[in-house]
Amino acid sequence: MIGNWSRSALGKVRTLGAARPPRGRTAPVTYTLITLCCVLFLLSPAAGLNPAYGGGEELLAAQRAYFRRWGVIPAELFEGSPGSALTPATALFVHGSWVHLLGNMLFLYVFGAMTEERMGRLQFALFYLGCGYLALLGYAAANDHSQQSLVGASGAISAILGAFLFLFPRARVTSLLPFLLFLPLRFPAWLVLPFWAGLQWMAAGRAGDGPGVAYLAHLVGFGLGFAFAWVRFGRTTRVKSVPVAAPEGENQP
Repeated sequence: MIGNWSRSALGKVRTLGAARPPRGRTAPVTYTLITLCCVLFLLSPAAGLNPAYGGGEELLAAQRAYFRRWGVIPAELFEGSPGSALTPATALFVHGSWVHLLGNMLFLYVFGAMTEERMGRLQFALFYLGCGYLALLGYAAANDHSQQSLVGASGAISAILGAFLFLFPRARVTSLLPFLLFLPLRFPAWLVLPFWAGLQWMAAGRAGDGPGVAYLAHLVGFGLGFAFAWVRFGRTTRVKSVPVAAPEGENQP
């Protein structure tokens, strides 16, 4: 079975947009990660589109084998096998369903570009991989008896959210809240992201041992991301707002 981590974000707070980097700048690492995750998903049995995997029970068997090969199995992770030690890295690029993939990629697209711009390409890439690995490792350590396969980039993306909160606390985030009839409302990151983390905390306390959402991986990733940004950028001025380029014909200040 799969840890479908995107469900918590999509079911509680849907983040659709935030401030973007100044016009003309790009985020190649963020867009490469999104492309890689999407391509790998489309080629995998999880997408259900590749006829080579068959259908029905044959497809389900292929999916289970795929998740066990590339996902994290906590009960096997600490047995000393070199192959198992690599699974927290490979699992970051494996997703269990269309909803799982699209939810994660939405958050990566919204928050990844500005974070990458602030950190720099190489540092951001290492940050993403390192925090994602440690988030999965932390979940596995707390559930070392579990035989369930864990897949998805949510731990790494949660780390981006934590770093974004420290670096851009006043960035405006457009959110859809179910209890407000999904009206699009704009809130500062310092309000939206701690609210999201609080939801993960409450959900982690109710989570069972069976398949579902690995909320603890979200919390570990979020904490790691915030801590990294605090240590790395704490002595520099945080970006509180992003300047908007003047329209053509106006003088730049």
